Formats: sequence, structure tokens, C-alpha cells
Amino acid sequence: MEKEKFLTDVKTLRQRARHHIDEGAVTSGYSADREMVLKLLNNSLATEIICVLRYRRHHFMARGMQSKSIANEFLVHSNQEQAHADQLAERIVQLGGEPNFSPEGLANRSHAEYVEGATLLDMIREDLVAERIAIDSYREIIQFLGNEDPTTRRLLESILAMEEEHADELADLLQDVPSDITTPPSAAIT
Repeated sequence: MEKEKFLTDVKTLRQRARHHIDEGAVTSGYSADREMVLKLLNNSLATEIICVLRYRRHHFMARGMQSKSIANEFLVHSNQEQAHADQLAERIVQLGGEPNFSPEGLANRSHAEYVEGATLLDMIREDLVAERIAIDSYREIIQFLGNEDPTTRRLLESILAMEEEHADELADLLQDVPSDITTPPSAAIT
């Protein structure tokens, strides 16, 4: 039995491309719930922004004997989270939405929390918790999208891979940092 052809003829493709041309990349073949995808992407954008801010604070507040290399790692992660935010914002625009960068409600839209952490060990733990939250939320969104929006799914899969890498690096840092580091950065200055 021969497989049925599923490719659209060129004439139809050309006609559909001209129809609703103002919708840019979103064609009639887009089958996901665009409003829901935009909401999920904006929540993910808020998560990345919160992570950027938390990592930046941790970068500047890290103190102690082992803090220099850890602070540098926080900065690297912050820059990578900013790149994720930029990618998400770009995809939101491609789908005809508007990226929500408003500080109002940012923490409520974010999956991860903004927890400062009093010690270097606390900072690492809080960053690891946030990465684990991001990993689970991205996995769920990827599963939700399925094959309905492969471009967004691939974007989120690439971000998920980086978040897993971050979590692995932070777990390694937890192994290397002595558990007796309990002095908050502000109390270390006497």
C-alpha cells in the first residue's frame, strides 16, 4: 500500500502565504494555541529575568576564600540567562506577541523565586533550586507543545539543556564549598 502524499501543492502554498501576510511567521499551518504559548513564553521570560537578577546579585555579593571563582560562575550563568531572555522575547515577537519586561508583577509571573541568600552556600543552593524549577517548568511546556509548535519546542529544548548544565555545575559547587561557610557577606566586613 502506497503512503498518501501529505505535501501541499506549490500553488496552494503560494496562495496561503499571501493570505494574512501581516501575521509574519505565523501561518495557517501553526496549530498551537498561540495565546497560551505567548503566556507560557512571557512567564518563562519573567523566570529568566528573575534568574539574571539573582545571579547578578550573587556575583557581586559573593565573599570568602573560594568566592572569586564562584562569583565568576554566577556572572557566566547570569549572562547565559540573559541570552535565554532575549531568545524568548524574540520568539514572542515572531508569534505576534509582545514580550512583557514590566517590573510590575515580574516575581508573580516567574516560576523561580528571587531569594538573595545570606551566605555563599545559601546563594549556590538558591540558584540550584531555581535551576531545578526552570528544568521542570521547561520540560512541562515542551511536553505541552508537543508537535504543535516545533520552533518554540526546539528553542525551549536548547534552553532546557543549558539549565540542566547550570544545575549540574551548581551541584558540583555544593560539593566543593565547605558547609561551615555561614558568614553572611555583609557580616564578614568588620
